[in-house]
Amino acid sequence: MDFQLSIGALLMTLLSHMTSALEVPLDLPQPPTITLQSPKDYIFDPRENIVIHCEAKGKPHPSFSWTRNGTHFDVEKDSKVLMKPGSGTLVIDISGEKAEAYEGTYQCTAHNDHGTAVSNNIVIRQSRSPLWSKERIEAITVQLGISLVLQCRPPAGLPPPVIFWMDNNFQKLPLDKRVSQALNGDLYFSNVLAEDTRNDYICYARFPHTQTIQQKQPISVTVQEIDTMNETVAALYNVTTFSANPAREQGPGFLTPLGATSTKMVLRGETLQLECIAEGLPTPDMSWQKDGGELPTSRVSFLNYKKTLKISDVGEADAGDYTCTATNRLGTADHVIKVTVKAAPFWISAPRNLILAPNETGILTCRVSGDPKPEIRWFVNGILLENAPEDHTRKVDDDTVILSNVQSGSSAVYQCNASNEFGYLIANAFVNVLAEPPRVLTPPNQVYRVITNSPSLLDCATFGSPIPTITWFKDGKISIKSGDPYVIHENGTLEINVAQSQNSGKYTCIATNNLGIKENHVFLEVKEPTRILKQPEYKVVQRGMSAVFECKVKHDPSLVPTMTWLKNNGELPDDERFEVDTDSLVIKDVMDEDEGTYTCIMNTSLDQDSASAMLTVVEATPTPAIVYEKPDPATDLELTDQTERSVQLTWIPGDEHNSPTQKFLIQYEDLLHQPSVWVNMTEVPGTSTTAHLNLSPFIYYSFRVLAKNQVGYSQPSQASRQYRTNPAAPDDNPSDVHGEGTEPGNLVISWRSLTGFQSNGPGLEYKVLWRQKDVDQEWSSTTVANVTQVVVTGTPIFVPYEIKVQSLNDYGSGPEAEVIIGYSGEDLPTSAPDDVLVLVHNSTLAEVHWEPVSAHSIRGKLKGYKVYYRRERGLHKTEEEADQESQDQVLTFSGNSTEGSLPGLQPYSLYNLFIRVLNSKGEGPPSPDKQFETPEGVPGPPSFLNVLNPSLDSLTLEWGPPLNNNGRLIGYTLKYQPVNNTVEMGPVKMMEFPVNETTVTLDNLNSSVLYKFDLSAKTIKGAGANTTREASTVMETTVPSRHVDIATQGWFIGLMCAIALLILVLLIVCFIKRNKGGKYPVKEKEEAHQDPEIQPMKEDDGTFGEYSDTEDHKPLKGSRTPSNGTVRRDESDDSLVDYGEGGDGQFNEDGSFIGQYSGKKEKDTHEGNESSEAPSPVNAMNSFV
Repeated sequence: MDFQLSIGALLMTLLSHMTSALEVPLDLPQPPTITLQSPKDYIFDPRENIVIHCEAKGKPHPSFSWTRNGTHFDVEKDSKVLMKPGSGTLVIDISGEKAEAYEGTYQCTAHNDHGTAVSNNIVIRQSRSPLWSKERIEAITVQLGISLVLQCRPPAGLPPPVIFWMDNNFQKLPLDKRVSQALNGDLYFSNVLAEDTRNDYICYARFPHTQTIQQKQPISVTVQEIDTMNETVAALYNVTTFSANPAREQGPGFLTPLGATSTKMVLRGETLQLECIAEGLPTPDMSWQKDGGELPTSRVSFLNYKKTLKISDVGEADAGDYTCTATNRLGTADHVIKVTVKAAPFWISAPRNLILAPNETGILTCRVSGDPKPEIRWFVNGILLENAPEDHTRKVDDDTVILSNVQSGSSAVYQCNASNEFGYLIANAFVNVLAEPPRVLTPPNQVYRVITNSPSLLDCATFGSPIPTITWFKDGKISIKSGDPYVIHENGTLEINVAQSQNSGKYTCIATNNLGIKENHVFLEVKEPTRILKQPEYKVVQRGMSAVFECKVKHDPSLVPTMTWLKNNGELPDDERFEVDTDSLVIKDVMDEDEGTYTCIMNTSLDQDSASAMLTVVEATPTPAIVYEKPDPATDLELTDQTERSVQLTWIPGDEHNSPTQKFLIQYEDLLHQPSVWVNMTEVPGTSTTAHLNLSPFIYYSFRVLAKNQVGYSQPSQASRQYRTNPAAPDDNPSDVHGEGTEPGNLVISWRSLTGFQSNGPGLEYKVLWRQKDVDQEWSSTTVANVTQVVVTGTPIFVPYEIKVQSLNDYGSGPEAEVIIGYSGEDLPTSAPDDVLVLVHNSTLAEVHWEPVSAHSIRGKLKGYKVYYRRERGLHKTEEEADQESQDQVLTFSGNSTEGSLPGLQPYSLYNLFIRVLNSKGEGPPSPDKQFETPEGVPGPPSFLNVLNPSLDSLTLEWGPPLNNNGRLIGYTLKYQPVNNTVEMGPVKMMEFPVNETTVTLDNLNSSVLYKFDLSAKTIKGAGANTTREASTVMETTVPSRHVDIATQGWFIGLMCAIALLILVLLIVCFIKRNKGGKYPVKEKEEAHQDPEIQPMKEDDGTFGEYSDTEDHKPLKGSRTPSNGTVRRDESDDSLVDYGEGGDGQFNEDGSFIGQYSGKKEKDTHEGNESSEAPSPVNAMNSFV
């Protein structure tokens, strides 16, 4: 008893050493702490790797080991197991392995020099989805109105499967008050109906981890009335019992649970599910009650048409008797379920980490509860305390460990294990023995902002061993003690219950222990609350008019407000008719759907305020024609709230003339600096009648107001009375300050001067200050007026200067000027680049490298390097003299370059090169000349290629060497080939010539043929570009006889055209004669000289008859052309001879064709009708065309 009293007293005295969630900075030595571990029960998917988490922190960083089923698990010996670096997490590759081999109970251990922490016992089990056992399903026949139970009995899986019933079409069976699925998966029918007859009642089991679904054999159910069944049918369908009264009503009874009472055990914190399923016709209704108490409404829910009672987060008070009642019109039935609540161990107070200084005393407590009462066992560094080395400073009393007079080096991790038949708890708590001066963990100079009358918490998180004592001071001198309005919490936090503006200021927390002292400063700003001064008002607005809701707000000036408008607690419609201003909402052209409640919400980063008003839309009343005009000017301008730098301007708006004022424009006149000049100052919404105006010093202000509506601006109002602001020191300094030297030895400092408006007072001057940068010297200065630059002389060449230009007047100086950097004047560079190196890449490209000059020799801003290079001469012996026409080529490489490329060089040449450095002033001296040679390249084309003395089968070629040999010529290559009339090329022949040959005669060529000649020169680098010529051999004087197509000859085509034209003229004359009447002379000829081979042409066969005026109505008939529409060349030739040169056919004086038509017969009989017909004029024309 005395021992227990002493423990109680000791607990009170050591309470100050106990802190919740105490954290040791990671840079200090500390035992391991488990930070992440897998759950106690881990079911893994055999298709994926097993990952068992174990993470810990400590100083030094812990090492990790594992046990499996209570024995050491050597991770390194199993190639399938990987421990993540710097961690204890295991990754087990079970691909291709039997996953069952890795099932078991695992525990992780984290160890360092200061102790050992252990994880929970993690039970690893493989998820399983076994197949349904084979069974024979008998068909079921049941009497109408009787209850029925279809059993599912799914295979036992891990975790248990989810059960549901479906049909053959994978449609879930409908569940209702009559048909329900029990918690065990069975399907219950309180009574069966005829529509319950079906052969596809199928129970499915879905296994969550493997995402597989198993299916039971379908169950067939037939519902029949007993009158239709005889004993044979009953025996066939295996029906054992039938009611004497089929489909008659019956009172309720219970299908599950059976009997009058049953029992149920549930663990504390779990979910209790009680189930009662009743039979009866009509289907019974279910109800629940708890004997001697009420159901916990906040945690109770009813499922499955009240057949299931569910209570979440069960506690001891939920134990007792629960009665479920089934009721229909024939009666009631009750069942009592006796519920007992047990409890796995749960924490009342888990042990917490202790940080003790040497010679201090500490207590670890492990307070748990459970039913049955848990057994508590203590471990130190994973070893049962009874088996650990004896320590006289340690005493154990059930759930308490007392550590007295601890010493350095006695740090350890203690484990408390509490267990009963329903589970266990394990907790690690380290005891860290440290001697550390205080340190403040809260960031310095942190600013806390709160609203007036709200609580404020100022943090002062500290660490130290012994635990530091915290004291607070305000504004560095007022000591703060706990008590109204301050509370100093155990963790050092300072709480101000109701913050007021006088609580703003600087707060200092000081942490002290016997090893030192540390302080930290934080700041508290107490802000004014946000308040809506003018709330929106209820509006009744006619349809088509505008509605204006005002919402004027006051807030702390240092907070940025945000105004939000809502309609019926939702966002405003996305409609341009809704216009949101800083303190108002305008709804234009109001419609019926705009009715509702409008809320303005003013938010800041610390608080908010809101107000609402309703809008009612009514029918528009007829109004006379509206005349819109500009608004009248504002009147009664008044200045209030006058200060040195601001004033409040108010006015009375004029008549709007049926067009709402959109905005007011405020203008001012400066009677001192710019009289009679009105300047726009600010604008305010048309709903405002005041404006807060910020003013500048030394101005004689007058104000006026202009109103603007949709028509335009009003006339200006009458000017306000004059308001003079007093002079003051300038608020601004000159802008665009620059410092730059214009010549060696000077520095020009320039700026843009202030305006008279910015001067703030008389006597505006500028104080110009300068000093050389990075040199320990005082500022030089001069004060000037009415100028915008100062020239400083005698400066070193191109050095940086710090420059400031500050404005001042008769009332003081402006703000501290910003320092800008400028540079004194530049001069030409004094040195040239060294170590110039040229690397020749090929005959036309080289690369030059150099060492940059020193920075001080540049004497200015480095612009780059200029490379000068020139071709001196060629390297061929014929080019030993200098190239007089060559000019310097220059390439500039910007910045601090040290190399560059020289493109476009001429092959086989000698070049000279030098480099100069370049700054803004100019170029420095040249580097020593550097010569380099380019290698040989391919030559240019031969300078000319001439063709001489062409004959029938030969010709001579003559050429000249290239203008640019680009190396030593070694010969020429000639390629030639004939060019056909079709522009096709013939075979190529090639000839090689030594360099001293420049002519060649080509024999055995074809006569009268065009040839193409390509000639190129060669060096050792290859052939160059070609020079190309084309030439023909001479034609033979005697051309071999050949067939010539006369139809394609030009003279023949011209002759035919002339004859055709002549025949056309004859035809026209014939038509004229015929129309005058009479017979043509040709008719008389035909009658006088009848040729047996020539017959008159009749109309029916297309021949000519007599030409009389009795036939004027008939068309003129002409001879026919061959069927293909063409005239053969032989016919054309023959007709020329026969009709052009023969004597049988003549032309009359009137142009008609006379004479015999049988002068010459056609020789070829296959020419058809044309060979047998007389060649009439039309036939003659057709034969030529």
